[in-house]
Amino acid sequence: MRKFKTESKKLLDLMINSIYTNKEIFLRELISNASDAVDKLNFKSLTDESMHVDQADLAIRVSFDRDARTITVSDNGIGMTAEELERNLGTIAHSGSEEFKTENAESQGDALDIIGQFGVGFYSAFMVAKRVRVVSRAFGEDEAHVWESDGLEGYTIEPGERAEHGTDVILTLRENVPGDAGEEGENYDRYLSEWGLKDLIRRYSNYVRYPIQMMVTKSRQKPKPEDAGDDYKPEYEDYEELETINSMTPIWKKRREDVEDADYNEFYKSTFHDFEDPARTISFHAEGALEYDALLFIPGRAPFDLYSKDYEKGLALYSSNVMIMEKCADLLPDYYNFVRGVVDSADVSLNISRETLQQNRQLRAIARRIEKRVTSDLEDMRDNDREAYEKFFENFGRGLKYGIYASYGAKATELADLLLFWSAKEQKMITLAEYAKAMPEGQKAIYFAAGDDRDRLSKMPVVTGVLARGFDVLLCTQDVDEFTFQSMREYVARDMPKVYEDDAAREAAEKAVADGAEPELEDRHLELKNVATGDLDLASEDEKKEAEEASKEHADLFSAMKEALGDHVQKVAVSSRLVSADDAPACITTEGPLSLEMEKVLKRGPEGDIEGMPTAQRVLELNAKSPVFAKLAAAQEAGDADKVKLYAGLLYDQALLVEGILPEDPVAFAKNVCELM
Repeated sequence: MRKFKTESKKLLDLMINSIYTNKEIFLRELISNASDAVDKLNFKSLTDESMHVDQADLAIRVSFDRDARTITVSDNGIGMTAEELERNLGTIAHSGSEEFKTENAESQGDALDIIGQFGVGFYSAFMVAKRVRVVSRAFGEDEAHVWESDGLEGYTIEPGERAEHGTDVILTLRENVPGDAGEEGENYDRYLSEWGLKDLIRRYSNYVRYPIQMMVTKSRQKPKPEDAGDDYKPEYEDYEELETINSMTPIWKKRREDVEDADYNEFYKSTFHDFEDPARTISFHAEGALEYDALLFIPGRAPFDLYSKDYEKGLALYSSNVMIMEKCADLLPDYYNFVRGVVDSADVSLNISRETLQQNRQLRAIARRIEKRVTSDLEDMRDNDREAYEKFFENFGRGLKYGIYASYGAKATELADLLLFWSAKEQKMITLAEYAKAMPEGQKAIYFAAGDDRDRLSKMPVVTGVLARGFDVLLCTQDVDEFTFQSMREYVARDMPKVYEDDAAREAAEKAVADGAEPELEDRHLELKNVATGDLDLASEDEKKEAEEASKEHADLFSAMKEALGDHVQKVAVSSRLVSADDAPACITTEGPLSLEMEKVLKRGPEGDIEGMPTAQRVLELNAKSPVFAKLAAAQEAGDADKVKLYAGLLYDQALLVEGILPEDPVAFAKNVCELM
């Protein structure tokens, strides 16, 4: 027996027990080695006229023997001499494939697609095998040789027999290990089945460029005997047939124009286990410092667990058609977590186990390109297939909004124009850009209202008051909406008609346009304003003057109402939103960064019942032209403090109900209404 060197023995032990985290990838590694061997022979036959190889016969064969507990991976590739067995298998981490790849680097990716890099993949077999036997005959040689080892002390190399060139790797599997103390054991029998091996081949090696074949058991109906009676029942028999398990040519390597939409749809549904066609298919090939193929899908519906903590984002990452990671999360930002697909690159720097990447900058470069491409396709869908985009946004819009919020507004530039909101004025979903384009001259902000019901929002006094002035209001009904707008702070409307500082400048510009010049455009920074918070500054000078006079005239009334309501409100004031007798008698607004709707969202959260949770600073605004205000003023003038207190409580509770908030004491509210009646 030839002994492993001390350092090689340590490396082998590390290989078996530490480098790989998933035992089932052993078959991926052995098939990749077999593919490399076939690739080497194929390449040499193309460059050496003396070698005659029928490319149609090149294949990889996988078989198993349950009784002998063996799995065999065979190829009819270039094979190895005794010296090559010694060099490639006797020396840990020596890679013949990497050596061959380096020598023929100019042909990689053309006639040559070598997968191996580190020379350690073969030893992953010892994770599941107690003994490995390699029978190999080099192309052009008459004699075969056998390398055999238990992966512990050393190995032997002896003469052997093989009918043709190529290599057989025979694994004798370990015995099953029962679980101990509640821990799961090791079941190696799962690899000794037709279904188990086919599953591993299709999962990890489905797109290896050569056929991976297995003898599979099938069933067929026996011919009906000539003398069978009317009561004959069909009989079936099992038979074996050589079947190609892998697909070989990945659909993402084909040109977009060569693939039917139906083929993409079928690949998506079968690969990602969806019953609906994707809403969008994105296929592209990137070249340059990093070359890769990407096939991405935007689902037609949201998965049921999309917003749960158990949902895993990520794209399948392949290297030279071999799957490395089933879900590589680093390829997608969180707000595009719904995207599914495949990225295949031979250029990414893998670590020794191929299970993770060595250079995150490569991954970041691919991720940036993918993000830009997804954004571009969503913009195209928004502009050219609005119905499909609105359905997409219904499914995944919340994630886009959360992307802005979670980035503290840093992603607003990329995502803001993808958002849709319901327009109270136009009664349809619109973008922020469409809102800005439709604004009347002089409007300086985008107005929105947040709540849980669109119909209720549209009837709220704070909304109808803004609509009455000719300004649109976006009705936001998702809990993340207002947080998103606060993170954005403003929206930059691109290519808006230029606003001139004076009449002379405007007239000069109009004359220039009349003479054939292009209209001047500018980017306009629009503040995002909640119609239920702060001062919207929509009142005319006359309305402001009237409100100021009413505030002075009825200062005692406001003071009495504030005292009656106590800490429930920050203050009581004349409203600049409610300015006609037909408007509501009162409304609740807020001061500061926290609105009533945000307060409701926070209270519904996991920490909503914690003492000291921040609350909105409420303001009770009164309509000075309402008949109710006249009643209040009369009660105050008559010195009827009880009536003022009663009216104050009723108006406050009624304003809360309009906001969708129950009064703190519904029984007292009902009693007060009855007393008033």
